[in-house]
Amino acid sequence: MRYRLAVVLALATLLGGCSRPERRPAPATSQPTSASPTPAPAPSTSGAAPLPGFVVLTDLDPRIHADIRYATPHNFVGRPITGYREPLCLLTRQAAEALRRVQDAALAGGHSLKVYDCYRPQPAVDDFVAWSKRPGEQQTKAEFYPDLAKNRLFADGYIGAPTAHSRGSTLDLTLVDEPAASQPPYRVGQPLVACTAPRGQRFADNSIDMGTGFDCFDSRAHTADPRITGTARDNRRLLQRLMTDAGFVNYDREWWHYSLRDEPYPDTFFAAPVARASVG
Repeated sequence: MRYRLAVVLALATLLGGCSRPERRPAPATSQPTSASPTPAPAPSTSGAAPLPGFVVLTDLDPRIHADIRYATPHNFVGRPITGYREPLCLLTRQAAEALRRVQDAALAGGHSLKVYDCYRPQPAVDDFVAWSKRPGEQQTKAEFYPDLAKNRLFADGYIGAPTAHSRGSTLDLTLVDEPAASQPPYRVGQPLVACTAPRGQRFADNSIDMGTGFDCFDSRAHTADPRITGTARDNRRLLQRLMTDAGFVNYDREWWHYSLRDEPYPDTFFAAPVARASVG
């Protein structure tokens, strides 16, 4: 037992030193800034046991749209990610209930929520770390990080290990007009366009214009980047207001990324796969 514990601790230390951990939301009395991150605690993983108190978001609120990119090839790695067995949004019940309130407010303004990613199992994070160490695998660079070297993705804070997503109360999302327009399917091998290109040129996501595509590893994806103006700026502010009013905090380098401020598992990083069976 002591030997096994030593091995686990050694592996955790190695993983923790690979990249910068994702920052935690700031307390309610302060504003989150990129200059003063709060270090994340060492992860306490739960193994692959069922996820306690988690729900499938669309079971709780079927009005919310889902486009779970990491269960598909349309993401920055270019293939389905380890641990995403089904294209589902799993969240703690507290986060899902708060998101249902956001959906009510969004619908009142003629919009609906669409989620891209929710709970992310620790094996998926490990997959990202392993991918980052293979410099030759850059099939989707032209879309997701056209102006950034791959070896900067962790260092610049676009990918975190550990990640708040593994705690179950963090999600990536956008707004779509309601009723939502159809979205062309992604085809492997299709010509890629930079996520920073104008809305009519980049991938035809049915999101309202947010200035960049989802998972765009570029400073223009920072929520308050001054180069984003007009309608796109207003849309980011709308999403931020809706989410903040329901108790979520934005990660300022990604307009799509929000964490529930009073999350139930602030120090636990779960490993069960994204699958209906994981929520019991």
